[in-house]
Amino acid sequence: MDILGISALAVVAAVLSVMLRRYHGEYGMLLSIGCGLLLLLAILQQISPAVRQINDFLEASGIPQEYILVLFKALGICYLTQFAADSCRDAGESALAVKAEIAGRVAVLLISLPLLSQVASTAMDLIGG
Repeated sequence: MDILGISALAVVAAVLSVMLRRYHGEYGMLLSIGCGLLLLLAILQQISPAVRQINDFLEASGIPQEYILVLFKALGICYLTQFAADSCRDAGESALAVKAEIAGRVAVLLISLPLLSQVASTAMDLIGG
């Protein structure tokens, strides 16, 4: 699905969702979330060649594989957290959206702790401590 198809699907789903929310608010929300997931899958299919190429560039640069893995995990967590938070806001649950964003930040911190530990260890070796 190209950008024209993705944009058209998003606009049609938004119009249908607004119309459904007048009579059955829960169906409008479900349509919005379902269409959002479908759009996310379409986008992920289009971006996978770019991710492979970025990965090849990073491997050629000599950066350790674990750093690349942390980078891609963090990006994935950020995108999923943003999708969840936006879905919560669409449903009128801004407090839940904030909690989802906090959970995403904590998850990124947790996956980056081993990397931070290695950087601190390297710094201590350079200092002589």
